[in-house]
Amino acid sequence: MLRLSFLFIFFISIAVNSQNNSVAAGEKLVFTASYNMSGILNDLAQVVMETSEVKTSKATLLRLKCTATTYSKWDHFFKIRDLYESYVNPKNLTPYLYNRDINEGSYYKNMKYTFSHKTNTVKTVQKKKRNQVENKTVSINSGTKDIVSALYYMRLFDYESMGVGTSKTITIIFDRKEFKGKITFLGKETISTAIGKKECYKLTIGSSESHVLQGNNTNFLWLTADANKIPVYGKFKIPVGNGELKIKSASGLKN
Repeated sequence: MLRLSFLFIFFISIAVNSQNNSVAAGEKLVFTASYNMSGILNDLAQVVMETSEVKTSKATLLRLKCTATTYSKWDHFFKIRDLYESYVNPKNLTPYLYNRDINEGSYYKNMKYTFSHKTNTVKTVQKKKRNQVENKTVSINSGTKDIVSALYYMRLFDYESMGVGTSKTITIIFDRKEFKGKITFLGKETISTAIGKKECYKLTIGSSESHVLQGNNTNFLWLTADANKIPVYGKFKIPVGNGELKIKSASGLKN
């Protein structure tokens, strides 16, 4: 059975100490995820990234929600209903809470994180089956992010000031373990998309974990070269194949 988490296998990002001038509540990005099966690239699933404001008794947070859902004609082959969400400080996208709920074929997993940045720890709750729950507190490095907040955080970076070939890294916690993500700026490129022709920052993405992304210079991401820096196209290679992510629509942008 092909176990595939679209958001995790594709998006690994960079850390920057920047204020949030690119992401606001009410943004919605819709993508088509394609996967190569038997030499043919098939549109397999829809990925939606959306933001909203959440008020608590102590603060106002920004909810970053990402979902992946297979198109109905593929459900009999491999049904995906994945949810990733992070609750962050709207000013700098620092994560406080994270939730991952994975339903892929017969595979189910839920993971929740509560970040304590003062102590550099994360309280985790993992659920694999209805009555199987495991609590564990893990230590993290300063600035470590979950996969969702890292994805949005990369949009705060000033790519205009980066020279071609410049690389940055970020530490990301996933499945209670930290790993290094590496992103390299390759320059600007104009591409045609479903939302028009866009000048983009072209990036190549890698990971310290070989089971996540494969090869050098085989995983690419294009962000619009404007104040929003939204992802519009991506190509990835993983141990079980390769695929693409193409934007379908974008609304509620901050700028």
